[in-house]
Amino acid sequence: MKAKKILKIALAAAVAGVFVWTFVFLYRKSQPEVKTYDIVSPTRSSIRKTTVATGKVEPRDEVLIKPQISGIIADIYKEAGQPVEKGEIIAKVKVIPELGTLNAAESRLRLAELNGAQAETDFRRAEQLRHDSLISPEEYEKSKLAVQQAREELTAAHDNLQIVKEGITKNSTDISSTLIRSTITGLILDVPVKVGNSVIMSNTFNDGTTIATVADMNDLIFRGNVDETEVGRVHEGTPAKLTIGALQDLTFEARVEYISPKAVEDNGANQFEIKAALGTVPDSVFIRSGYSANAEIVLDSVADVLTVPEGTVEFQGDSTFVYVLTDSVPRQQFRRQPISVGISDGINIAVLDGLSENDRVRGNEKP
Repeated sequence: MKAKKILKIALAAAVAGVFVWTFVFLYRKSQPEVKTYDIVSPTRSSIRKTTVATGKVEPRDEVLIKPQISGIIADIYKEAGQPVEKGEIIAKVKVIPELGTLNAAESRLRLAELNGAQAETDFRRAEQLRHDSLISPEEYEKSKLAVQQAREELTAAHDNLQIVKEGITKNSTDISSTLIRSTITGLILDVPVKVGNSVIMSNTFNDGTTIATVADMNDLIFRGNVDETEVGRVHEGTPAKLTIGALQDLTFEARVEYISPKAVEDNGANQFEIKAALGTVPDSVFIRSGYSANAEIVLDSVADVLTVPEGTVEFQGDSTFVYVLTDSVPRQQFRRQPISVGISDGINIAVLDGLSENDRVRGNEKP
């Protein structure tokens, strides 16, 4: 009997406990959830709005060295990566004469030899007649002029045949067109030909064969693209900071010097080409032509301005607001405060009016 009584009391207590727990649970669910937020203090700092242009570094000018005569590469004296001085020999071309031109040059030489032999005979006869006073001085001078002309023609015919055969004469070895010389001082970027390759000179129908590409690696530029939404704020003289993927932890100063007036389409977006001149590069750093690079270009900047994280600002149409802390006990309370804002760097935004350094602003909600 006593055991039954204890069991009843225990059941009643359990039912009462369930009832109380249910009441407390429902009461708590009916209460509004209290949210707490991080509190942010406005700070004074500088803000720069930038854009990043992707491109590559290259020499301002790459000079293509081409032959002045057609033929076959006989020797190559330089290779890519070597420095070269203006006028220094890069390669030598062996002339392969064209049969028609060679035949004409040989015929000219034979004719010059015949005419020269006849002129020499006539001049010797004229000298004897002049010595015997049998011809006038005028006739003697004409004979002398004729032999001089015949000698000049014979020399010219010899030189012409030598040029046709070898591209050079004995009297012009220093200016031989068979020796391919660099036209500038710089670095050889490429030598696309090999010994035995045929090369042709530039003419009306052909640009000619490139023997080597030479560039001044002390005059480098960055060439890249800027989106049409930002190109309007880029101007000649705008500073840029260059980072090169192959050269970790190094940055280089540059300055925009060219903005294309015409857009090019890239994946559906209009892009404008820009060029920026690199500043001084340390002697210990070697930049190769074609290195991929990014140029961070400053579009706008302000100094010593009140800033807050952009995530704390509420944008509504043309208006902007922040929530200023008014009380923190027993719970946080905020006032919606209209403000005027300026430029943003994507992290912080400038506050022009409506907020002071003493205010505290609502940040992210705490978990």
